[in-house]
Amino acid sequence: MNKVLYIFLISLFSLTVISCAKKSSDDSKTTTDNTTTTSSGLYVAVGAEGTLLTSSDGANWTAQTSGTSSNLRAVAYGNSTLVVVGFSGTILTSSDGTTWTSRTSGTTNGLGNVTYGNSTFMAVGNSGTILTSSDGITWTSKTSGTSENLWGVTYGNSTWVTTGDNETILTSSDGTTWTSRTTSGATVNSEVIYANSTFVALGVSGVILTSSEGTSWDNRTSGTTEHLYAGTYGNSTFVVVGDNDSTGTGTILTSSDATTWTSRTSGTTKGLWGVTYGNSTFVTVGESGTILTSSDATTWTSRTSGTSETFRRVFYKE
Repeated sequence: MNKVLYIFLISLFSLTVISCAKKSSDDSKTTTDNTTTTSSGLYVAVGAEGTLLTSSDGANWTAQTSGTSSNLRAVAYGNSTLVVVGFSGTILTSSDGTTWTSRTSGTTNGLGNVTYGNSTFMAVGNSGTILTSSDGITWTSKTSGTSENLWGVTYGNSTWVTTGDNETILTSSDGTTWTSRTTSGATVNSEVIYANSTFVALGVSGVILTSSEGTSWDNRTSGTTEHLYAGTYGNSTFVVVGDNDSTGTGTILTSSDATTWTSRTSGTTKGLWGVTYGNSTFVTVGESGTILTSSDATTWTSRTSGTSETFRRVFYKE
């Protein structure tokens, strides 16, 4: 009897050890799986002759086949879709940044910019062109009420804002009916952004206009007379880039409030045309394949793009 009891206890102990070992193994596997993460963030840079590059970190770039030789001007992301626009009414879409499909825009006018807001893509361009789309595939033309070339577009504070040649600023609550606004003589024929509850419009001769609602605009002192092309906001900092300044280097300005601006040393002799922020990194692009990155918008590092084509804009999608 004792012998039988002894064998039973030994068997029970063995089963307990095996069960605990299996549980420990399963727990270890679960912990490993739960701590494995992948980032879906992607930088997309576009430019002349259909140039299109992507990067996961802003430092290492891969050339993608855009399928067009048209100059590409801008990028936006929404509804799980990347949209690129450019000359001759070019519109491209992609779900991953690698495979791109040409879409019918319904216009041959050059498209200068595109954004996504209020569940809508909006592209703007030459001769007052405004196009909208819910999916980036099917596009509808809107009447802007102007024949001026439009170069900037953004959405914020329940308001669409587009900017262009000859002191053009238009606003709309629905993307269909547009109202002309006064710029006080400033030509804002570049990008307009909305960030930190502020619209910021850029243009020739160092023009920076700001507005909280898009209706009335204040002219800010930028400290430069160079053409300012693009802006972004990140890490509690506005960053604006533009042409070569008086020292022969690409213009970079920073501000915490979009009112007081400070010039930064870019370290490049090339004009800078686009800038974005994502993954704790600022990225600016420009002439002759120039790409610079910075973690603080003050110290900039040159990156190898693998192309000598001029970039027009860069965009970061989460």
